[in-house]
Amino acid sequence: MTSIPLNDLFQKIQFIRDHVPRSGLIKDKVWKISPYSFYLEERYVEILNRLGFYLQKFYEAADLLYKWSVKGKYPAFIAELLDKGKPADLIKISRSEELKNSLPVVIRPDLILTDEGFALCELDSVAGGIGLTAWLQETYGRWNDSLIGGSDGMKRGFNSIFPEGVVVVSEEAMTYWPEFEYLVGKDRMRHAESFQFDSEPVYRFFECFDWEKLSEIRRSYSPAKHWITPPLKPYLEEKLLLGLFWVRSLADFWKRYLTEKGMRFLQQLIPYTWIVDPTPLPYNAVLPRLEVQSWKEVGSFSQSQRELVLKVSGFSPLAWGSRGVYIGSDLPASQWQEKIATALADFPHHPWIMQKFIRGKLVSHPYAQGEKIEEMEGRARVSPYYFVFDSKVHLCGVLVTICPSDKKIIHGMKDAIIVPASYRREVEQHHKEHNEVLKVG
Repeated sequence: MTSIPLNDLFQKIQFIRDHVPRSGLIKDKVWKISPYSFYLEERYVEILNRLGFYLQKFYEAADLLYKWSVKGKYPAFIAELLDKGKPADLIKISRSEELKNSLPVVIRPDLILTDEGFALCELDSVAGGIGLTAWLQETYGRWNDSLIGGSDGMKRGFNSIFPEGVVVVSEEAMTYWPEFEYLVGKDRMRHAESFQFDSEPVYRFFECFDWEKLSEIRRSYSPAKHWITPPLKPYLEEKLLLGLFWVRSLADFWKRYLTEKGMRFLQQLIPYTWIVDPTPLPYNAVLPRLEVQSWKEVGSFSQSQRELVLKVSGFSPLAWGSRGVYIGSDLPASQWQEKIATALADFPHHPWIMQKFIRGKLVSHPYAQGEKIEEMEGRARVSPYYFVFDSKVHLCGVLVTICPSDKKIIHGMKDAIIVPASYRREVEQHHKEHNEVLKVG
């Protein structure tokens, strides 16, 4: 492996630029390049090391909760909520005996970095960024030996869960085709719209909401004959699972399967989440923590009260990326009321959730601007990738997206810095070296 001199920032920057694969990584997407990884203090790394185990338990518990609701062992409203808008054939597949024990083998939460730790705002099992993070590890690993997951953690992790077979990508998700091509090679890539199942294993990179567009897959797939991961269980792709986590009547269930310790741990990370259900409340009841009796009253909140975020839960093309996300304090009152009305009207087919809005801590990180190194003040989204193999959960890499501080939603925009995370500073010389470059610039 080529070694890059630690003190030559511009050689690193040029190396990063020169080694982007010819096909790219994320189609039509660019970001700001930094010569440095994002250093996470030990207390943050400790949380990440614990989190994967509890998220796997969360998926196991959510899967069981759905199945028990279907069988009548738990209230029917759980399965009814999670099945809203899904086609009957997909529901049938998700409940098939062959998929009974199938769970996601890639787990990626999106965490907002805060002074106290993290806020877990999203949980994804059809996760983009796997190939991008693998490339960042390989690239930055040439001069940094403290990357979380190492210089090849993502590639090793993905190869462990999916050593052979094909990656099937839908038109809706074509943005991510290049990073999977980088990860597995062009020969193992397939288009979902024309794909027919045979005997080979399949890693799907399409959301379940694409199901009705994929006629060849619908016609040829059989749970008894074919292996696919993540499993076709659309209820596990619903954001409203985070709402069910906070339903008081289900607290004993979650505590039983997560343990009291695990329950407390996740409660510290998952912002309070409401399912936006239009069902009228009894006269003596209120929406917990909002302390009002209807969503109409939530629509009338003042701007200071609207530190809330509204999101489409799942099974909708608006449910991934930054689409279908609305921050209350960022909208005029009329638009906030309009979005709540939309969420209520969508409930029969596309439920929405509302979360407490968490504003991340301010961080500063250098990036290349032409021939200079500049500093960006922003907020960071930390995305750890956990792979489940050998009966364990492995933290294989961490992608960090730093957006300018004036942006409310943190995502991979062109103004963002995207880097891998490390557990040790790239020697203390970094900041001294960086300050000297700034003075020269």
